[in-house]
Amino acid sequence: MAMQVGAASGDDEPMVEVNMTPMIDVMLVLLILFIITIPIQTHAVKLNMPTPSNVQPTKLPEVMRIDVDFDGTIGLNGTLMSKPELDAKLAEWGRLAVADQPEVHLRPNKLVTYKHVAAIMASAQRQGVSKIGMVGNEQFLN
Repeated sequence: MAMQVGAASGDDEPMVEVNMTPMIDVMLVLLILFIITIPIQTHAVKLNMPTPSNVQPTKLPEVMRIDVDFDGTIGLNGTLMSKPELDAKLAEWGRLAVADQPEVHLRPNKLVTYKHVAAIMASAQRQGVSKIGMVGNEQFLN
């Protein structure tokens, strides 16, 4: 049993049929590219922008800087104070609403022991101060 290729008449006539396989491959690639690029073109982010008003913005809370020196000495915005005085200030700030509380930036010296810094942070937490952060951490990298 043999396979017949070409015309049955035995003529040497050229084949007039178009090979569709490469054309279908090109069309499939174009279709895939088209499907991939459509979501990128229609992607949008909807934002609800606030409308401008004549109301003055509320006063931003002030920033209080607590410095802790290497021997445990405490400074509030450059003024030296004792631990009970700082506790009284922290209690005063803790009684304010969270939005009105000042930001407390705790800046420890590189040589201070951890117990002094932990005592101030624990006191602030006990008094209800919620806006507290460490400042100057880059000095501890070396």
